[in-house]
Amino acid sequence: MNIDINDYIIVEGNICEGKPIFRGTRIMVWQVLELLGAGVGINEIIENYFPQLNKEAIFSVLNYASKLIGQEKYVVFQ
Repeated sequence: MNIDINDYIIVEGNICEGKPIFRGTRIMVWQVLELLGAGVGINEIIENYFPQLNKEAIFSVLNYASKLIGQEKYVVFQ
């Protein structure tokens, strides 16, 4: 079973243990997020790491992460 997250990101249960990947690849979303978090620029990610991706795909990762974080809730006990 596949789950379409957006135009660029998909979950395929039998690929990469069901982690979100870029459509048509085995590049996992967390890999790109980790590079962005380490300060690697979008153009460098495309040129040096994942030439299969484009800027729109990487922007879709940021949008996806934003939506996930926006849904998180924390309970603080005092």
